[in-house]
Amino acid sequence: MADMDATEFPLLDLPLPSRREMERAFLHGDASYDGVFYTGVRTTGIFCRPSCSAKKPRIENIEFFGTVKEVLFAGYRACLKCRPLEGGDDHPSWLAALMARIDSDPGVRIREADLKAMGLDPARVRRYFATRYGLTFQADCRARRLAQALDSIKHGGTVDDAVFDAGYASHSGFRDAFAKAFGATPGDATQSGVVHLGWIDTPLGPMIAGASDAGVVLLEFTDRRMLEAQLATVRRRFGAGLVLSDHPHLTQLRTELAAYFTGTLATFTVPVVAPGTPFEERVWAELLKIPYGETRSYEDVAVALDNRAAVRAVGRANGLNRIAIVIPCHRVVNKSGELGGYGGGLWRKRRLLHLERGHM
Repeated sequence: MADMDATEFPLLDLPLPSRREMERAFLHGDASYDGVFYTGVRTTGIFCRPSCSAKKPRIENIEFFGTVKEVLFAGYRACLKCRPLEGGDDHPSWLAALMARIDSDPGVRIREADLKAMGLDPARVRRYFATRYGLTFQADCRARRLAQALDSIKHGGTVDDAVFDAGYASHSGFRDAFAKAFGATPGDATQSGVVHLGWIDTPLGPMIAGASDAGVVLLEFTDRRMLEAQLATVRRRFGAGLVLSDHPHLTQLRTELAAYFTGTLATFTVPVVAPGTPFEERVWAELLKIPYGETRSYEDVAVALDNRAAVRAVGRANGLNRIAIVIPCHRVVNKSGELGGYGGGLWRKRRLLHLERGHM
C-alpha cells in the first residue's frame, strides 16, 4: 500500500470492495464494513449501513455506494432504523484496537503487512478512513509522526532526534515530508502548526471539524462537494498539517453544537479563526452579526459593507465560508425570500432556519 501525503484527498479514487464481498457483508450485517460502503434499496428508495438490522431485501434490488454524497445524489433517503447519516459511537470493532496501537506509539510505522498480521484488510482500512475523514490511514499515520516531530522541535529537540523518532531513514526524506505537511522546513518549525480534525455527529448528518490552538478553523458537512478543497485551503492558509486527534476547541464545539440542535444555545462562544481575503473576512464578520432566528438578503449584507454592487461577491464569499453554522451563512437568503444556495444542501438550510425560528 503506497504512502500518501496527508494533504491528498483520494476518496473518489478508492475502489469499493468487490460486489460479492459487499453482498456478503450486507447479508450478514457485518458492522466492520460500516463507513466503507452504503446500500441503496431500489424498491423502497432507502439507503442503509451494511450492519442494518432491518429485513434484508432481495440482493438484486440492492446497489452499492462508496459515500453518503453519492447515495444522496442518487435520490435515496436515509433509513430510520440504522440512521446512516449519524455516525454515533458504533465504530467498527477493529478500529479501537488499531487506534490503541497507534496511540501507544505515534511514531510507529504500520504497513500493509502489519495490518494483515492484525487480521485487517488494508483496502477496508484505507477506505474507511477516506470515507469518514477525507484522508487515508497511511496519511493520518504520517501526519501523526510529523506532528510528533514538530512538537519535539518546538520544545527544543534537535532535528536529528526528530528524524529518528519519526522513523525516517534520511534527513532529506524527513525534510521533504515535513515541508509537504507543514509548508515549512524543519528549521522553520516554530512557525508551523497542526490542525486537529474530528468527526461530529449532528441531526443533519456528520460533519468534519478542524481546530488549531487559536480556535475552530473548519466545520463542514462530510458530503459537501467542496470539502476536499476546503481541507486543502485550511492547510494552505494555516501552513499546518492535518491530524486526526482531539482538541479542547473541538470538545467545546461538540458541546455547543449539541445545545444548538436542542434549541438551548443561540450564540456560539467557541473561538473561530477564519482567514481569507480582506473582503471575505468582512463578509464573514457581517454574517456573525445576523441574529439567531433572523435572515438577511445578499443585498442587505452588501449594503452593510457599503458596497451595494457587491451582491454577487457577497454570495461567493458566503459560499466559501469554511465554518458552517457557527458562522451562520445559512441565514443569508435571496431578496425575494427564497433560500438561495447552500453548500450543505438546501434541505439543511431550510431545517436550520426552521430550528432557529422554532426556538426564538
